[in-house]
Amino acid sequence: MKTEMRHQFDQYIEKFKASASEDVQTKMKDAIDELEASDEGKGLKEGAKAPNFKLPNANGETVELYEQLKQGPVVLTFYRGGWCPYCNMELRAYQQIVGDIHNQGAELIAISPETPDHSLSTQEKNNLEYMVLSDEGNEVANQFNLVYQLPDYLVEVYKNKGLGVNKHNGDETWTLPVAATYIISEDGTIAYEYTKSDYKDRAEPSEVLEELKRLK
Repeated sequence: MKTEMRHQFDQYIEKFKASASEDVQTKMKDAIDELEASDEGKGLKEGAKAPNFKLPNANGETVELYEQLKQGPVVLTFYRGGWCPYCNMELRAYQQIVGDIHNQGAELIAISPETPDHSLSTQEKNNLEYMVLSDEGNEVANQFNLVYQLPDYLVEVYKNKGLGVNKHNGDETWTLPVAATYIISEDGTIAYEYTKSDYKDRAEPSEVLEELKRLK
């Protein structure tokens, strides 16, 4: 059965195909194919130890992963930024089940390379009642082996579309994390991972919840 998030994705993809030029569509597909064929952004795998980190939340307070793990498992999702429509759909889908995640004794944390101000805007825009952390410079995403460099031809496409990734991230690197979701058990081991080069291919939050239930 198609989930609400997948339905929203499909609707947006159809709208994009109807409005974007063939050249833009080709460049976006080429960038995904190149990333898939490269060594970038492959992510840490199930069974690996998650690196500890300390990052500011949208209000500037520091959140430490291993301190959170003392309370229970953590669902950790990396998103590209509030400028990305697929990210916003995914974040809202997680908001719908955040109560169920908490009922499993777990915490939900979303991370992007956006500055704290932009993270706060993303949190407020989507009415998110869970932690949204700012990983400026993609330092934590890099520790999870998720970072990739946007090719120059795609940077031009993004600029022409008004997607100021550099302004959201507060730097000119034009690097992003691939969309990835992890469940990290209380001992810091990655119990589940979903990492794809295609930003339109993401873990279904409802399926992540079922994986979380299996941990118990």
